[in-house]
Amino acid sequence: ASCLLVDSKNGGDTTRKPRMYDYDVANRASDPVYAHRALDLLDKHAPPRHTARANTGSLAKLLTWNEEKPLQPGEVLCHQSDYITMKLLHNKKKCGSGPEQKRVIRSDWHNCLKLGYDVRNLEWPSWLEACLQDAGISDPIGSGVVPVQVVSPGEPIGKISEDVAKEYGLPQSAVVVGGTTDSNAAFFAAVGASPDMGTAVTSLGSTLAMKKLSSTYVEDASRGVYSHRFPSFSNEAEDTDGEAWLVGGASNVGCAVLRQLEFSNDELQALSSNIDPTTDSPLSYYPLTKKGERFPVADSEKEPLLEPVPTNRGEYLHGILQSISDVERDGFIALGELGATPSLPGTVWTCGGGSRNDMWMKMRERRLTDTFEDNNIRVMKAENTEASFGAAILAA
Repeated sequence: ASCLLVDSKNGGDTTRKPRMYDYDVANRASDPVYAHRALDLLDKHAPPRHTARANTGSLAKLLTWNEEKPLQPGEVLCHQSDYITMKLLHNKKKCGSGPEQKRVIRSDWHNCLKLGYDVRNLEWPSWLEACLQDAGISDPIGSGVVPVQVVSPGEPIGKISEDVAKEYGLPQSAVVVGGTTDSNAAFFAAVGASPDMGTAVTSLGSTLAMKKLSSTYVEDASRGVYSHRFPSFSNEAEDTDGEAWLVGGASNVGCAVLRQLEFSNDELQALSSNIDPTTDSPLSYYPLTKKGERFPVADSEKEPLLEPVPTNRGEYLHGILQSISDVERDGFIALGELGATPSLPGTVWTCGGGSRNDMWMKMRERRLTDTFEDNNIRVMKAENTEASFGAAILAA
């Protein structure tokens, strides 16, 4: 998740430049030595293959920030969703100092996953506290360096502040609930609150993100695979009986490469209409826009492969779309190999800009059914594709 540091003692003012969801500390820290120290701490304390080991995770960013400049008293981590929650719950910052300037960071299971939150036992684990203390951060849990409260997505947190109600013309009875991530919200939008096990959603936006509902928890940071606890939609504290998990990952491959290669919308539509989705392209690429991959293999050194470039643009597009499809296929293979249950996807609902390409949907379905030798797999366009719709379902 994207995150930033704020001053919890001074109205939640930001103290450092935000770092986006795909910020890889190994490649982008102000000095490589800071990243190495942070990743050494992760290697020392985080359990093997734990999701928080990811170079792009919130914990890696927090540790790297602390190596670059030690956290100051009151400086705490805040995910983008947590920041909005903080702003909604508190009145505007006043001049001067005092307890009214204090801000408490509240978050949710989904945003805190890669910060190290234990989504099975619903607590901050002891290894995380030891890791942060080893980094020189005393009392990281009690001081609120990590969010003080972590709730189920959709669980009520509190009512909006008087200032927010007045500024936006909202009733002060309006309640703020726990948030989620954009790809999880897209899953809820596509399938609703009660999907069958094995139901999957692939988001084909600038990058490719995929989720599948599993009855088993799986994770492997070396493959970029993690599990989000599937939330209750009852707006009550979660019952741990009948656990379900959104297993999946997010690749850096996606539709952004089409813009990088200067395919216009009109060209994409015209060329796609001439591609036969039942025929394989002889071209094989790894269509990243820049170095670094997250899933189905986490590899900070993975380089884009966009050659050879045929003279025919239609052939080039065929190869690019097929190669993105194969990243999706390899993602489902990885989930099955790691123990997701059921091992194969059932229906794969598609959202994002790529869902508008009917030919590509047929190509993806064929490559999945051929790989898994299962003609029951269906790739379909989701009726509701906006993450905002999924967030509304969660809050309803």
